[in-house]
Amino acid sequence: MADEVKLPADSFEPLDKSKHLDSEKIAAPNLTFTQDAWRRLKKNKSAIIAMIILVIFFILAFGSAFISPHNPNAVNPQFANLPPKWPGVNINGVNGTLVQAGSRVNAYQAAGAGAGVHYWLGTDYLGRDMLSRILFGTRISLTVAVVATAVDLLIGVSFGLFSGWKGGWIDNFMQRVIEIIMSIPTLVVVVLLILILKPGMMSITLAIAFSSWTTMARLIRAQTMELKEQEYVLAAQTLGESSIKIAFKHLLPNLSSIIIIQTMFTIPSAIFFEAFLSFVGIGISAPQASLGTLLNDGQKNFQFLPYQMWYPAIVLSVIMIAFNIFADGLRDAFDPQTKE
Repeated sequence: MADEVKLPADSFEPLDKSKHLDSEKIAAPNLTFTQDAWRRLKKNKSAIIAMIILVIFFILAFGSAFISPHNPNAVNPQFANLPPKWPGVNINGVNGTLVQAGSRVNAYQAAGAGAGVHYWLGTDYLGRDMLSRILFGTRISLTVAVVATAVDLLIGVSFGLFSGWKGGWIDNFMQRVIEIIMSIPTLVVVVLLILILKPGMMSITLAIAFSSWTTMARLIRAQTMELKEQEYVLAAQTLGESSIKIAFKHLLPNLSSIIIIQTMFTIPSAIFFEAFLSFVGIGISAPQASLGTLLNDGQKNFQFLPYQMWYPAIVLSVIMIAFNIFADGLRDAFDPQTKE
């Protein structure tokens, strides 16, 4: 018989409490869906930077009435087309000088401006402060986009939710309505509204709201048709809950990620469309300023005074890029299947 192997006496003794095995534990923090989405979003540095940029633009735009250095509509013909001037900075481009006839001259002295007169981003062809007009123009562009997007949410979510929940011939009829609306160019809608209403924020907002909600409605309808077959929805129906209660208690919370993401993509589209309409002259009317009207005014003197077009173009580009990057970050954060 083989020799028996003797084990130490303490081989089967309980593990000493002083010896921790935390490294062997498998645990995760108990987070809600929103908290987990925020955790994912914080890891996306580009999305966080884009969000901070957007917050700054919103604060500057909607606080322009308090921080604007000049009246955006105040006309000063004697100070027309002055270049940017930053007090205490002697760098070409921001020191109030221009190149004329091959030599650099002080435009502020030539215009008879005092030593305390300065415009951070220069003036336009009527002597209006560019910085003040860009701040107020950004506010108008953001207001049009936000209001149009709010209407988009109200109509698109309600329409898509009702269509997907009812199904059958009601769904078929409502989808044909969407197809008819999508077949009408938005520019045609704007022109018709301008004929009825005067050009301005109201007509542009209504035109964007009229045509932009269809995408939201289709997305909500497709997700609603999928969610209404889930067990928890069928259980709620079995228990006798009303359709409205099911929609607000079960469907909308599960549709929140799609709504937020689509909203973030809708806002920059509305901003760009408003800028395009104002640029071609059928949007915001003078003397009000939007990013589109500022681009239209700036392109007239672009060859000699490029800053008048560059500054509003940079603001519009940064806002568009920031919204798209932030929307991409939200899409990744709200997607539970995203691999980290």
